[in-house]
Amino acid sequence: MVEWIISDSPVAYAEAVAWMEARADAIARGEAPEAIWLLEHPPLYTAGTSAKLSDLKDPDRFPIFETRRGGQYTYHGPGQRVVYVMLDLNTRGRDVRAFVAALEAWVITTLASFNVTGEVRAGRVGVWVARPDKPPLPDGTPREDKIAAIGVRLRRWISFHGLSINLDPDLSHFDGIVPCGITGHGVTSLIDLGLPVTMDDLDVALRGAFDAVFGEERES
Repeated sequence: MVEWIISDSPVAYAEAVAWMEARADAIARGEAPEAIWLLEHPPLYTAGTSAKLSDLKDPDRFPIFETRRGGQYTYHGPGQRVVYVMLDLNTRGRDVRAFVAALEAWVITTLASFNVTGEVRAGRVGVWVARPDKPPLPDGTPREDKIAAIGVRLRRWISFHGLSINLDPDLSHFDGIVPCGITGHGVTSLIDLGLPVTMDDLDVALRGAFDAVFGEERES
């Protein structure tokens, strides 16, 4: 069964990475169960393995952490639910694309709990929502805003890092980077969409959606 862990106060990034790596190693050795860790970070930027320096627009704004997860630059901070996923793909099928697709489905199912239609787009990592209330891009492309980011790493087929969903972060904090290297489209959150959702509401939805997508029992 999967252990669910919730941190009530912001967790320093380096501390979180060290904990994840230790837990992933323990899972690989058969000494600990799989885990889902729900937390928030203080404001910071992370650079994935595909990050381009040109996408770092304001390097002095927040601390920047190099990370070995996939993806490019992303922001973490208060009001954003970070979900670190330590699952054993040795027992779940060693298929990275299928695993990432399952993470996307998990986010989409979670958002559906709040009547938000999340979608994935070829060539654009993460989960997006259509914004017909906003003007289209200059080329006429309908506006879409990113609401969730996904970036994982595998070691001995144990996953860590994971995903983040914007509940009510300060969206101006994303201005210091080109989020995930994607220009033109913006960033949104559940509160920005006009939904009075609390972090507890989001956590409940995440748990229910995880069971629906991964078909798991869980322990608290």
